Amino acid sequence: MLVLLAVGAYQLGAAFAKEMFAAVGPAGAVFLRFALGAAVLLVLRRPRLHGHGREAYGLALMFGLSIAGTTLALFAALDRIPLGPAVAIQFVGPLAVAVAGSRRPLDVAWVALAGVGIALFVPWGGGGLDPVGIALALVAGGGWASYILLASRAGRVFPGNLGLVLAMVIAALALAPTGFASGGAALAFPSVLATGFVVALLSTIVPLSLEYEALKRLPPRVYGVLVSLEPAVGALVGLVVLGESLEARTLVAVVLVTVAATGAALTNRER
Repeated sequence: MLVLLAVGAYQLGAAFAKEMFAAVGPAGAVFLRFALGAAVLLVLRRPRLHGHGREAYGLALMFGLSIAGTTLALFAALDRIPLGPAVAIQFVGPLAVAVAGSRRPLDVAWVALAGVGIALFVPWGGGGLDPVGIALALVAGGGWASYILLASRAGRVFPGNLGLVLAMVIAALALAPTGFASGGAALAFPSVLATGFVVALLSTIVPLSLEYEALKRLPPRVYGVLVSLEPAVGALVGLVVLGESLEARTLVAVVLVTVAATGAALTNRER
Protein backbone atom coordinates (compact mmCIF):
# COMPACT_ATOMS: atom_id res chain seq x y z
CA MET A 1 0.00 0.00 0.00
CA LEU A 2 2.82 2.43 0.84
CA VAL A 3 4.47 1.89 -2.55
CA LEU A 4 1.17 2.39 -4.39
CA LEU A 5 0.60 5.63 -2.48
CA ALA A 6 4.13 6.72 -3.41
CA VAL A 7 3.50 5.92 -7.09
CA GLY A 8 0.21 7.82 -7.02
CA ALA A 9 1.81 10.81 -5.30
CA TYR A 10 4.63 10.96 -7.84
CA GLN A 11 2.24 10.90 -10.80
CA LEU A 12 0.03 13.54 -9.19
CA GLY A 13 3.13 15.67 -8.74
CA ALA A 14 3.92 15.30 -12.44
CA ALA A 15 0.34 16.32 -13.30
CA PHE A 16 0.59 19.46 -11.15
CA ALA A 17 3.97 20.23 -12.71
CA LYS A 18 2.41 20.07 -16.16
CA GLU A 19 -0.12 22.68 -15.04
CA MET A 20 2.82 25.04 -14.38
CA PHE A 21 4.22 24.85 -17.91
CA ALA A 22 2.10 27.71 -19.23
CA ALA A 23 3.56 30.06 -16.60
CA VAL A 24 7.20 29.01 -16.26
CA GLY A 25 7.80 26.32 -18.89
CA PRO A 26 9.16 22.80 -18.26
CA ALA A 27 12.61 24.10 -17.23
CA GLY A 28 11.11 26.49 -14.68
CA ALA A 29 8.90 23.75 -13.26
CA VAL A 30 11.83 21.35 -12.89
CA PHE A 31 13.94 24.01 -11.19
CA LEU A 32 11.20 24.84 -8.67
CA ARG A 33 10.64 21.17 -7.94
CA PHE A 34 14.27 20.57 -7.01
CA ALA A 35 14.90 23.93 -5.34
CA LEU A 36 11.87 23.71 -3.06
CA GLY A 37 12.27 19.96 -2.48
CA ALA A 38 15.94 20.34 -1.54
CA ALA A 39 15.13 23.26 0.77
CA VAL A 40 12.46 21.26 2.61
CA LEU A 41 14.69 18.20 2.96
CA LEU A 42 17.57 20.32 4.26
CA VAL A 43 15.30 21.81 6.92
CA LEU A 44 13.66 18.53 7.91
CA ARG A 45 16.72 16.25 7.83
CA ARG A 46 19.46 18.78 8.68
CA PRO A 47 22.08 16.53 7.10
CA ARG A 48 25.78 16.86 7.68
CA LEU A 49 27.02 17.96 4.28
CA HIS A 50 30.75 18.05 5.00
CA GLY A 51 33.32 15.45 6.00
CA HIS A 52 33.29 13.27 2.88
CA GLY A 53 36.04 12.55 0.36
CA ARG A 54 36.51 13.96 -3.13
CA GLU A 55 35.35 10.72 -4.73
CA ALA A 56 32.12 10.80 -2.72
CA TYR A 57 31.36 14.37 -3.74
CA GLY A 58 32.18 13.49 -7.34
CA LEU A 59 29.58 10.72 -7.14
CA ALA A 60 27.04 13.17 -5.68
CA LEU A 61 27.78 15.56 -8.55
CA MET A 62 27.12 12.86 -11.18
CA PHE A 63 23.99 11.78 -9.29
CA GLY A 64 22.67 15.35 -9.17
CA LEU A 65 23.35 16.03 -12.84
CA SER A 66 21.69 12.71 -13.70
CA ILE A 67 18.42 13.46 -11.91
CA ALA A 68 18.44 17.03 -13.24
CA GLY A 69 18.80 15.88 -16.84
CA THR A 70 16.33 13.02 -16.42
CA THR A 71 13.58 15.19 -14.96
CA LEU A 72 14.16 18.01 -17.43
CA ALA A 73 13.84 15.56 -20.33
CA LEU A 74 10.66 14.06 -18.82
CA PHE A 75 9.03 17.45 -18.22
CA ALA A 76 9.96 18.56 -21.74
CA ALA A 77 8.31 15.36 -23.01
CA LEU A 78 5.21 16.08 -20.90
CA ASP A 79 4.95 19.41 -22.67
CA ARG A 80 4.41 17.49 -25.92
CA ILE A 81 2.75 14.16 -25.06
CA PRO A 82 0.30 12.92 -22.38
CA LEU A 83 1.45 11.80 -18.94
CA GLY A 84 0.68 8.08 -19.30
CA PRO A 85 2.61 7.49 -22.52
CA ALA A 86 5.53 9.63 -21.31
CA VAL A 87 5.89 7.53 -18.15
CA ALA A 88 5.48 4.31 -20.14
CA ILE A 89 8.21 5.25 -22.62
CA GLN A 90 10.48 6.38 -19.78
CA PHE A 91 10.04 3.00 -18.12
CA VAL A 92 12.29 1.35 -20.72
CA GLY A 93 15.19 2.58 -18.56
CA PRO A 94 14.33 0.58 -15.43
CA LEU A 95 13.30 -2.37 -17.62
CA ALA A 96 16.72 -2.37 -19.28
CA VAL A 97 18.42 -2.32 -15.87
CA ALA A 98 16.22 -5.18 -14.66
CA VAL A 99 17.14 -7.52 -17.52
CA ALA A 100 20.68 -6.26 -18.22
CA GLY A 101 23.13 -9.09 -18.76
CA SER A 102 20.41 -11.73 -18.90
CA ARG A 103 20.22 -14.17 -21.78
CA ARG A 104 17.06 -15.89 -20.65
CA PRO A 105 14.46 -16.10 -23.43
CA LEU A 106 11.80 -14.84 -21.03
CA ASP A 107 13.72 -11.62 -20.35
CA VAL A 108 14.22 -11.13 -24.09
CA ALA A 109 10.47 -11.60 -24.51
CA TRP A 110 9.71 -8.85 -21.95
CA VAL A 111 12.04 -6.46 -23.76
CA ALA A 112 10.45 -7.36 -27.11
CA LEU A 113 6.97 -6.76 -25.68
CA ALA A 114 8.04 -3.36 -24.39
CA GLY A 115 9.55 -2.64 -27.81
CA VAL A 116 6.22 -3.38 -29.48
CA GLY A 117 4.56 -0.98 -27.06
CA ILE A 118 7.08 1.77 -27.83
CA ALA A 119 6.64 1.17 -31.56
CA LEU A 120 2.88 1.71 -31.20
CA PHE A 121 3.54 5.18 -29.81
CA VAL A 122 5.38 6.21 -32.97
CA PRO A 123 3.18 8.02 -35.55
CA TRP A 124 3.60 5.52 -38.39
CA GLY A 125 1.60 6.89 -41.31
CA GLY A 126 -0.16 9.53 -39.22
CA GLY A 127 -1.67 9.51 -35.77
CA GLY A 128 0.30 8.56 -32.70
CA LEU A 129 2.35 10.90 -30.54
CA ASP A 130 4.71 13.81 -31.17
CA PRO A 131 8.07 12.27 -32.29
CA VAL A 132 10.10 14.84 -30.35
CA GLY A 133 8.09 14.05 -27.21
CA ILE A 134 8.79 10.35 -27.71
CA ALA A 135 12.51 11.04 -28.13
CA LEU A 136 12.60 13.17 -24.98
CA ALA A 137 10.82 10.44 -23.00
CA LEU A 138 13.39 7.90 -24.25
CA VAL A 139 16.18 10.23 -23.10
CA ALA A 140 14.45 10.40 -19.72
CA GLY A 141 14.36 6.59 -19.69
CA GLY A 142 18.11 6.44 -20.20
CA GLY A 143 18.51 8.96 -17.41
CA TRP A 144 16.31 6.87 -15.13
CA ALA A 145 18.55 3.87 -15.74
CA SER A 146 21.60 5.93 -14.75
CA TYR A 147 19.69 7.19 -11.70
CA ILE A 148 19.12 3.61 -10.52
CA LEU A 149 22.79 2.73 -10.83
CA LEU A 150 24.06 5.98 -9.27
CA ALA A 151 21.49 5.85 -6.45
CA SER A 152 22.69 2.38 -5.55
CA ARG A 153 26.29 3.60 -5.33
CA ALA A 154 25.34 6.75 -3.42
CA GLY A 155 23.38 4.68 -0.91
CA ARG A 156 26.54 2.74 -0.09
CA VAL A 157 28.77 5.83 0.16
CA PHE A 158 26.53 8.24 2.07
CA PRO A 159 24.55 7.48 5.25
CA GLY A 160 20.75 7.59 5.11
CA ASN A 161 19.36 9.82 2.38
CA LEU A 162 22.34 12.21 2.40
CA GLY A 163 23.36 11.22 -1.12
CA LEU A 164 19.90 12.08 -2.45
CA VAL A 165 19.77 15.39 -0.56
CA LEU A 166 23.16 16.40 -1.97
CA ALA A 167 22.07 15.35 -5.45
CA MET A 168 18.92 17.45 -5.21
CA VAL A 169 20.89 20.51 -4.14
CA ILE A 170 23.28 19.99 -7.07
CA ALA A 171 20.35 19.46 -9.45
CA ALA A 172 18.72 22.72 -8.31
CA LEU A 173 21.96 24.65 -8.81
CA ALA A 174 22.54 23.07 -12.24
CA LEU A 175 18.99 23.88 -13.35
CA ALA A 176 18.97 27.45 -12.03
CA PRO A 177 20.19 29.14 -15.28
CA THR A 178 17.65 27.41 -17.56
CA GLY A 179 14.96 27.66 -14.88
CA PHE A 180 15.32 31.43 -14.51
CA ALA A 181 15.65 31.88 -18.28
CA SER A 182 12.41 29.94 -18.81
CA GLY A 183 10.33 31.16 -15.87
CA GLY A 184 11.71 34.63 -15.27
CA ALA A 185 9.74 36.79 -12.83
CA ALA A 186 6.86 34.27 -12.88
CA LEU A 187 8.93 31.98 -10.64
CA ALA A 188 8.24 34.40 -7.77
CA PHE A 189 4.46 34.54 -8.30
CA PRO A 190 2.68 33.24 -5.16
CA SER A 191 0.46 30.90 -7.19
CA VAL A 192 3.47 29.43 -9.02
CA LEU A 193 5.43 28.99 -5.77
CA ALA A 194 2.43 27.30 -4.16
CA THR A 195 2.07 24.87 -7.07
CA GLY A 196 5.82 24.30 -7.07
CA PHE A 197 5.71 23.41 -3.39
CA VAL A 198 2.90 20.92 -4.06
CA VAL A 199 4.99 19.39 -6.87
CA ALA A 200 8.04 19.13 -4.59
CA LEU A 201 5.90 17.60 -1.85
CA LEU A 202 4.20 15.03 -4.09
CA SER A 203 7.18 14.23 -6.32
CA THR A 204 9.93 14.12 -3.71
CA ILE A 205 9.12 14.30 -0.01
CA VAL A 206 6.04 12.07 0.17
CA PRO A 207 7.28 9.32 -2.22
CA LEU A 208 10.69 9.18 -0.55
CA SER A 209 9.19 8.84 2.91
CA LEU A 210 6.69 6.19 1.84
CA GLU A 211 9.18 4.17 -0.19
CA TYR A 212 11.74 4.31 2.62
CA GLU A 213 9.23 2.74 5.00
CA ALA A 214 7.98 0.26 2.39
CA LEU A 215 11.46 -1.02 1.55
CA LYS A 216 11.91 -1.99 5.19
CA ARG A 217 9.02 -4.43 4.79
CA LEU A 218 8.92 -5.54 1.14
CA PRO A 219 11.24 -7.81 -0.85
CA PRO A 220 12.87 -5.98 -3.78
CA ARG A 221 10.96 -8.06 -6.34
CA VAL A 222 7.57 -7.14 -4.84
CA TYR A 223 8.61 -3.51 -4.78
CA GLY A 224 9.62 -3.75 -8.44
CA VAL A 225 6.24 -5.19 -9.39
CA LEU A 226 4.36 -2.40 -7.64
CA VAL A 227 6.53 0.32 -9.19
CA SER A 228 5.92 -1.26 -12.60
CA LEU A 229 2.35 -0.01 -12.35
CA GLU A 230 3.55 3.59 -12.83
CA PRO A 231 2.65 3.81 -16.56
CA ALA A 232 -0.91 2.69 -15.83
CA VAL A 233 -1.19 5.05 -12.86
CA GLY A 234 0.21 7.87 -14.98
CA ALA A 235 -2.41 7.26 -17.67
CA LEU A 236 -5.17 7.26 -15.02
CA VAL A 237 -3.90 10.47 -13.39
CA GLY A 238 -3.57 12.10 -16.81
CA LEU A 239 -7.17 11.22 -17.60
CA VAL A 240 -8.68 12.27 -14.25
CA VAL A 241 -6.53 15.31 -13.38
CA LEU A 242 -5.49 16.65 -16.78
CA GLY A 243 -8.34 15.35 -18.95
CA GLU A 244 -5.90 13.56 -21.27
CA SER A 245 -7.82 10.89 -23.12
CA LEU A 246 -5.80 8.30 -25.04
CA GLU A 247 -6.64 6.79 -28.40
CA ALA A 248 -6.95 3.02 -28.54
CA ARG A 249 -3.50 2.42 -30.02
CA THR A 250 -1.79 4.56 -27.38
CA LEU A 251 -3.74 2.87 -24.60
CA VAL A 252 -2.69 -0.57 -25.87
CA ALA A 253 0.92 0.63 -25.95
CA VAL A 254 0.73 1.74 -22.30
CA VAL A 255 -0.71 -1.65 -21.32
CA LEU A 256 2.03 -3.54 -23.20
CA VAL A 257 4.84 -1.59 -21.52
CA THR A 258 3.19 -2.02 -18.11
CA VAL A 259 2.82 -5.78 -18.63
CA ALA A 260 6.44 -6.05 -19.81
CA ALA A 261 7.76 -4.13 -16.79
CA THR A 262 5.60 -6.12 -14.35
CA GLY A 263 6.53 -9.43 -15.96
CA ALA A 264 10.23 -8.61 -15.85
CA ALA A 265 9.95 -7.72 -12.15
CA LEU A 266 8.01 -10.90 -11.37
CA THR A 267 10.36 -13.25 -13.18
CA ASN A 268 13.62 -11.46 -12.48
CA ARG A 269 16.09 -13.50 -10.48
CA GLU A 270 18.00 -11.61 -7.81
CA ARG A 271 21.14 -10.32 -9.55
